[in-house]
Parts: sequence; structure tokens; C-alpha cells
Amino acid sequence: MRTFTRVEELTIMKVIAETLNHCNDMHEMLQTVLERLLKLTHLEAGWIFLVDEEPRYTLMADYGLPPALAREEKTPMCSGDCHCLHRYWNGRLTEPVNIIECKRITEAVKNKRGDTEGISHHATIPLGDGTEYFGILNIAAPYKEHFSEEELTLMQSVAYQIGTAVKRTRLYHEEQQRAELYERLNKVVRSLNKAEDIPALCRTAVIKGRDHFGWRAAAIYVKKNDAYIKGASIGGDFPHRMEHSPDKRAEPETIVPITIKEETVGLFHIIPQGPQSFPKKEIEVQEVLVRNLALAVESLTLQEKRREILLHEERKRLARDLHDSVNQKLFSLSLTARGVKEVIPEEQQELRLMLEDMLRLSQESQKEMRSLIWQLRPVGIEEGLSAALKKYALHLGLTLDIRMEKVPEWPGSKEETLWRIGQEALNNIKKHTGETSASVHFYETKTGVGMVVSDEGPGLEANDHSENRTLGLTSMRERAEMAGGSFSIQSREERGTEVHVFLPHQEHRKERLE
Repeated sequence: MRTFTRVEELTIMKVIAETLNHCNDMHEMLQTVLERLLKLTHLEAGWIFLVDEEPRYTLMADYGLPPALAREEKTPMCSGDCHCLHRYWNGRLTEPVNIIECKRITEAVKNKRGDTEGISHHATIPLGDGTEYFGILNIAAPYKEHFSEEELTLMQSVAYQIGTAVKRTRLYHEEQQRAELYERLNKVVRSLNKAEDIPALCRTAVIKGRDHFGWRAAAIYVKKNDAYIKGASIGGDFPHRMEHSPDKRAEPETIVPITIKEETVGLFHIIPQGPQSFPKKEIEVQEVLVRNLALAVESLTLQEKRREILLHEERKRLARDLHDSVNQKLFSLSLTARGVKEVIPEEQQELRLMLEDMLRLSQESQKEMRSLIWQLRPVGIEEGLSAALKKYALHLGLTLDIRMEKVPEWPGSKEETLWRIGQEALNNIKKHTGETSASVHFYETKTGVGMVVSDEGPGLEANDHSENRTLGLTSMRERAEMAGGSFSIQSREERGTEVHVFLPHQEHRKERLE
């Protein structure tokens, strides 16, 4: 039985401490310290397991393994279980254990799987730093079936040094990994800040998130009414709709709520590459990413509101300028033409006819100018789409019949688009059909909202390519397509015309990422 002098013990402790302090690579550190420990203690074999929750463990270092344990690239050491691991997982391995008959050796002998070189038993020492345990140190020698208290005490001191170094190295690598994760996060956030609208923001979040963090799949859901609708997804088969935010999600998936001012406005659903759940540090980074995503959503919403306000103010300014300048001048021209006509002798009929034309054109231009001003600064849109179109039809001298299944509660952007297209459609009816009445039908489906404007006029002729009408149709089509919708016209000679507009809900727009 080996005994150590005080000088030998101090030498061993010094060499082990120096070895542990010279390296931050876990495998290299543990392999080197095991070899030096066995050499200094004149033992011939040993191995170190780092142990996780049952049944996970890893062979991190070994030296002097007999052929029975080293066969097939150390397969017997990397799979299965043994007595010392069971003690560790059961919480009973808190002190060095003098002798444990090695189950791996016993099975190798029983199944004649190689030479054990006289090793049958080993001592087992838990690796820890005094507050928690990380693994196991096993040491052995041929035909050695007992370790003295002196040997075990020395090994316990060494195991404490190794455990402290393991914890320090893990913390070092965790900080490195955390720093790397935050660097990736910065790249994703920079991409988020370049998004010009919320759909683009959702697409950027799932694409860049997967690219930089290696997720298998990801999806963003946006809250609409009482449900969550998929706004963007990549890499997986996600449902289109969630009725509510799940309280729990089956491992290993993660669902992080997107919150603005304590209100959940969406969900970020992330699936890892493998079967294991995300580590704590990755979940932490995901939560920071979602907070940045929420800030970007809030910023884009405020920008959109600001643009709407600026556009509204610019329209009011332009309407005011047209009213104060061009409209007043047209009115003055009309008065002047009427006054001059009155002083022209009746025998000068040609000149009087020219003045009548001038008067008629100035009055028509004045009326069109008032319509343009009304379009720039609509009266009644705040009271609802139907009320606004009725007032505008009345202004044009049209009787308007409106049909709808229920009072719509549509986003302002959709109402604005339908309002502008409806204006242009009513203008066309007034200018080109000679009709005094029209009808509008509003409807809503699960995928979007629609409007049909119809009249009972002569219909569109195939060769009708007048500049005003072509420009009006183009304008209506462009407005619908800018909103991600569709526009079409159905017309038959002497049987009227129908203008069809359909605007899909955001989640059904064509630019949605699948």
C-alpha cells in the first residue's frame, strides 16, 4: 500500500495546480492532469467522467485502460452504466469510495472481451468545488483491491482542485459562448432595424434568426382580435392560426411572447436543430431578441402613423392652396366671362358663343376643382366609409345604394384604399355613363374584404381608350395592387359595368413567407 511523505503530497498538489492553470481546453486539461496524477502516485490506470442528468455522461480523459475497456475505440467506457455512476445520480457519492468492483471489467471478463491486465477494482472520487459536483475521478492499478485513507484523502484534495478548475473552465467557455451569441444577436438586430414595414420585419426576424443561431425552424404570429395569425415562417410546418397563447410547449420547442406595453401582440415560435432543449443562455438571448423585435414593431407603427399624419396635413395644405388660388381664379374667370357677355351686342353672335364656351368651361373646371379638393380633404371619412361615399356621391349628383352584411371594422389603410377606388369609380360613372344612380356592395370573407361598384349604364366599349378613363382605371388598379389586392372590371354593352376590388387580410397577402 502506497504512503506519501508530506513533501510528496505538496509536490503532487503543486504539479496538479500548475497543470490546471495552464489550459482552458477541457479535454486537454483533464487528460494532462490525469496522466501526471497517475505518474506521481505510481498508479497505472484512471479515467474521468463528466456527468449530467441521468443517463448522460461523457468520458473526458483516460490513461492506461486495459484492452478489455479500450476496445472498439473505448466503446465500453462511452456507453452503458456502472455502480459509480448510479451512486453519483442517487446522490450517495459525496466522499471518496475505497473500493468499487468495476461492472465494466466484470462484464468484459464474463463475455471474454479482452485482457483486463489484472485490474478488477477502482477507487471513485467525486469531482466538485465544494458547492456542486461535476463528475467522477476513477483510479486503479493491477491487482489493487484496497486504497488507504491517506491515498483517498490525497485524491479527494486533487479532485477538489480538478472540480474547481472544471467550474472555472465551464464559466470561461460559457462567457465566450454568451459573448458570441450576443454578437450574433447584434447582427440580427441591425437587420431588424433596416426593415421598412412590419411584414418585412417578421420575415427578417425568422430568416436572420435561423441563419445566425442555427434554428431548425421559426415562425412569428401576430395577434388579430382573439387569435394569433402566422405572419412569417421558415423551415417548418407551422399552423396558420393559434386560438390563444399556449401556457406550455412540448420540449424542445420555445415560444416567446412579443409584448408592447404589457400587451402581448405576437408570438415567436422557435424549434432547435436537435432533440435537446435550448440552453439557458440561448433562451436569454432569444428573449432579448424578442424585446428588440417588439421595439422595432412599435417604432414602425409610430413611423406609419407619422407618415399618415404628414400625408393628411399635406393633403389639407394642397386642398387649401387650390381653394384659395386656382378655385378663386376660376370663379373670377367665370364672373368675368358672364359680365363681358352681357356687354357684347347681340349681333356679335360669334363672340357671344365664344364667351358662352368660356363660361361653360370655367364652370365645369370649377366643379372639377371642387371635386379634386374634396378628394384631397375628404369630409365624412371619419364617420365611416359608407357615409363618406354617400356624401361624395351626393356631391356628384348621384343617388347611391349601399349594401353590406354588417358594419365593417376594417383597418384604416383598407378603408382608405377602398375610399379612393370608390371615388374614382363614382367619378367614372358620372363622367362616362350619364347615369344618375349607382350601387356599392361591401363584403368580408375569412381571407379579406371586398367592394363592388356597379351601374346600369351603357358599359365599356372595347375601343374606349380615352385618356381620362384609362388613367382612372390604371389608378384604381395600382391602388388595389399596392395594398396586395386585386382589381377587375366586368362590363357588357347596354347592361352596365361592375368594378370589383378585393383586399386580402395581412396574413393572406402574396408576400407572406412560407
